[in-house]
Amino acid sequence: MTTYEVAEDFAQDPHLLAELLRAEGPVRRAKMPRGLPCYLVTGFAEARLLLADPRLSKDSGRARALFEAKLPSGEPAQGGVGQDLSFHMLNSDPPDHTRLRKLVNKAFTARTVARLRPRVEEITAELLDGLAGQDRADLLASFAAPLPITVICELLGVRAADRTEFSEWSKTLLSSSTPEAMQAAAQNMFAYLTDLIAQKRTEPAEDLLSDLVHASDDGDSLSEAELVSMAFLLLVAGHETTVNLIANGVLALLREPEQLALLRSDPSLLPNAVEEFLRFDGPIHLATLRFTAEPVEVGGVTIPEGEFVLVSLLGANRDEERYPEPDRLDITRAAGGHLAFGHGIHYCVGAPLARLEAEIALGGLLARFPDLALDAKPDELVYRPSSLVHGLEALPVRL
Repeated sequence: MTTYEVAEDFAQDPHLLAELLRAEGPVRRAKMPRGLPCYLVTGFAEARLLLADPRLSKDSGRARALFEAKLPSGEPAQGGVGQDLSFHMLNSDPPDHTRLRKLVNKAFTARTVARLRPRVEEITAELLDGLAGQDRADLLASFAAPLPITVICELLGVRAADRTEFSEWSKTLLSSSTPEAMQAAAQNMFAYLTDLIAQKRTEPAEDLLSDLVHASDDGDSLSEAELVSMAFLLLVAGHETTVNLIANGVLALLREPEQLALLRSDPSLLPNAVEEFLRFDGPIHLATLRFTAEPVEVGGVTIPEGEFVLVSLLGANRDEERYPEPDRLDITRAAGGHLAFGHGIHYCVGAPLARLEAEIALGGLLARFPDLALDAKPDELVYRPSSLVHGLEALPVRL
């Protein structure tokens, strides 16, 4: 099997890359732009199996050592992100993962999230009011981004004045920035969250971060490092996914006028449409890194022990073996079972919140602006240079 070299600009058209790779096989060796050798998975069945396979580990300590052994000399492990932010449930295996996830599960159940609907609707209306009267806008900066960051920051108890700066640190960490920029953002994030947690410890409030601090103080064995890392994960993952879900969904509709007209004529299709947006052009490109703790055979390939595995969620969700005519947007499609939020024990804990926000945001936007249109040619749109998030740099629209 030959090794496929992934180009630097693969983020601009990951669907085409996944299609080309899938045609040669659902699992194959690859080398990422910074030189990391891995196995890249683009088939749906194979991706679903591996995402839930306990033989694939996410232990951050072991992964770091493997990084240092496999990356070219001089490249920083974890892309420059400081290890002080890595001790969270997405970088852990059971039993640590089980213990960490238990602390936040109750905050993100469908029933708990449903109580947030009035506040999400209120924030959405305020943002749409701010757009009223404008002829043109960057919908990403003015609507898709501020809604989720406001919701998650209110949920966790982050000061309103700090949200813009926090969002910028997050964008730097999740894009292919320079190692120096990523390290600086990580250090700023760590210092900020450490101070915020100290404040929640002395002045607790009715928010999730205060609850996590209280849980750790009550002997629930959440260390200071885990507490900072958990806050980082919830804040970053809690808004980045939804930002790109909303923006990618709007873009998909604006490029398919018949589907847009269908949704306008029947708003009851919105929940199903959100599932199709997740399948068709989801917010996450490659699932977070895993490595084989022992040899794993999948898709006719044996992946040796100690190899990194990257699962293309975008690729898997466009696999024609799972979804007929996968490159066609169809908001009436039975899109359930997609992998946009992952699968297995690391399935996105914030999925109910992301779905709720997307439904409210898209429904409100389409109702408020019946003449909404794309204000750029599709090939002029630029995607963030990231192997993790699949999102636009900007979404210019005519209102």
